[in-house]
Amino acid sequence: MHYHPYRFIFSSSAYGKEQIYLCCLGDSYTIGTGTTAENSWPVLLSKHLSENGVSIVLAVNPSHNGWTTKDVIERELPVFESSNPNFATLLIGVNDWVQGMDEKTFRKNLVYIIEKVQAKLPDKSKFVLITIPDFGVTPTGAMYSNGRDISKGIADFNSIILEEAKKREIKTVDLYAQSKEMGKDKSLVADDGLHPSAKGYAVWEKLIYPVVYSVLK
Repeated sequence: MHYHPYRFIFSSSAYGKEQIYLCCLGDSYTIGTGTTAENSWPVLLSKHLSENGVSIVLAVNPSHNGWTTKDVIERELPVFESSNPNFATLLIGVNDWVQGMDEKTFRKNLVYIIEKVQAKLPDKSKFVLITIPDFGVTPTGAMYSNGRDISKGIADFNSIILEEAKKREIKTVDLYAQSKEMGKDKSLVADDGLHPSAKGYAVWEKLIYPVVYSVLK
């Protein structure tokens, strides 16, 4: 798999609307591995919001294949801070679990990221957390289990994400349940047998959009 960083600018000219500068933090799921950058959910989301009257710029997406919460802290947060966004999303954790990170460390890193992001944002509520998809249902997902129960492991990490979001009244999007459809509908899975296809990311965007719109409107 390869990394394709991009700084995609998509804005509307909605008169009198606050300009939203979006930064999406995460891993392969956020850069759109399995399809093109243009079919990734952040780009689709930006277009969808713009079409519905939100003046938005996808200012930066520093997400990277294989990165963990530790990588977000060390490599993505500096990009986030220098880009001066006023809205952010975070979808992270699958690689933490694959690499065997324990729940205590995952929670500690997640809280650190959340606190850093909220400290930088002009409005702390302009932040959305997204749960980790269940990659175990995909054709090649089992290769990354290391003998563990993928569904349970991801569900446990998602519980941490939801708990920490609730403590801070941060809106969340749950992709976990829907992601299981990748085990039934192969058209939702990319050719690598692991990541979503363009169709799969479009389905995710339809879940993410209403939550983000409600936060921004």
